[in-house]
Amino acid sequence: MWFFSPTDMILLLPAIILSVYAQFKVRSTFSKWSQVPAGRGLTGSRLAELLLRDNGVNDVEVELVPGELTDHYDPRSKKLRLSESTYHSNSVAALGVAAHECGHAIQHRVAYAPLALRNAIVPVANLGSQLALPLVFLGLIFSSLRLFDLGILLFSGAVLFHVITLPVEFNASGRALAQLRSGGYLAPHELAGAREVLQAAALTYVAATAVAVLQLVRLLLIRQSQRD
Repeated sequence: MWFFSPTDMILLLPAIILSVYAQFKVRSTFSKWSQVPAGRGLTGSRLAELLLRDNGVNDVEVELVPGELTDHYDPRSKKLRLSESTYHSNSVAALGVAAHECGHAIQHRVAYAPLALRNAIVPVANLGSQLALPLVFLGLIFSSLRLFDLGILLFSGAVLFHVITLPVEFNASGRALAQLRSGGYLAPHELAGAREVLQAAALTYVAATAVAVLQLVRLLLIRQSQRD
């Protein structure tokens, strides 16, 4: 029953509400601006190629991946992957997303420290996401504080990943908007739309971080009660 105590729900409820709102906001904002074509007529894939070229990123390939809002930059393979809703589209939303992913590729090229740190802790974060809660649960079942503490330690790695992700994402969006403005790729009113899309996307990262941090606080409170 420790997973569903009233105190736990009160602690996590604000972050859960924020997460639901963030998902609604990003989809509604993307849908709104995906109906607005940018004046220059560039597709997301073409814009990505131009921005990479403008910034001397010559070793990153732009490729299509299935799905919607599945856009991402893979620093290991140096692939900038754009979803179907971005790659072929010339909408303001698509160009904002494509520019954001280019922001990550530029971060990689200039050795942006938070991105390097985030990439370095990916294995720890993945391990923490998969094993932390099972270890905590086993620690409770077998009254083993060592297992419980190991679970908290691993989960802390996942929380750290979320925290470091925030400056990485905000910086990538800042780079994207600066590139769109300086290159004249979007008119002022279009740039405002791209900013709205990227701000909505950033809210999802804020919400995910809030959930992770409050979950860690919750585990620490449970740990304290077990010790007492």
